[in-house]
Amino acid sequence: MITYSSGNHAQAVALAARVLGVPATVVMPTTAPKIKVDGAREFGAEVLFEGTTSRERGRRAEAEALARQLTLIQPFDHEWIIAGQGTVGRELLEQCPTVATVILPVGGGGLAAGVSAAVKQAKPEVRVIGVEPIGAAKMTASLEAGQPVTLDNVSSIADGLLPVRPGDLNFAHMQRFVDEFVTVDDRSIAEAVVWLHRRAKLVVEPSGAASVAAARRMGADLVRPVVAVLSGGNMAPETLAACVELAS
Repeated sequence: MITYSSGNHAQAVALAARVLGVPATVVMPTTAPKIKVDGAREFGAEVLFEGTTSRERGRRAEAEALARQLTLIQPFDHEWIIAGQGTVGRELLEQCPTVATVILPVGGGGLAAGVSAAVKQAKPEVRVIGVEPIGAAKMTASLEAGQPVTLDNVSSIADGLLPVRPGDLNFAHMQRFVDEFVTVDDRSIAEAVVWLHRRAKLVVEPSGAASVAAARRMGADLVRPVVAVLSGGNMAPETLAACVELAS
């Protein structure tokens, strides 16, 4: 099998392949953090590098799949991926049945689509908020256009939230189930990373900490209980150091 990812989905596919006893290849950006590359390799995956955008990685993965007769596992724009991510929504409802607000990081939209669908279909009254980096607000732009759009450039310390376009299925789900989208800047994300590390004793990468960045900014405007999904802990010491510097 083969997939393309900035790193977290790549590691998940690599682990699943190892459990199933089949080879896995992952296409990652040339800028992928070493900790994510090493993680995929430790699970036994072959790692290929291609470009810096999700579209470049996707084209390379499709070409490799065709040439080598591999099964392509989409990183977010597939109903099975969305359904799998939706289990996070079911778990948070089981663990916090009185939840009033759910905050989700938004990259390609797999997590946000799945969790929002699971939560809103079970408890329509819950407010679901999607969070994007200011430098990669593809869903915000897509909603304004009324359809998925591709950004020319993306930039953020949240490397897992940098797809240039939301998936078609993901867009449809989020348009239906996410109540609103907000953007956060890199300084706010860095401050959230540092706060989680110092106060909550959690190692959360910038992409996962975007939800807390939004929660800290919105504060009193949020109806409690609030659940902020922290989607990723693949953070090298140098990334934490960079966040500390940016937040200071």
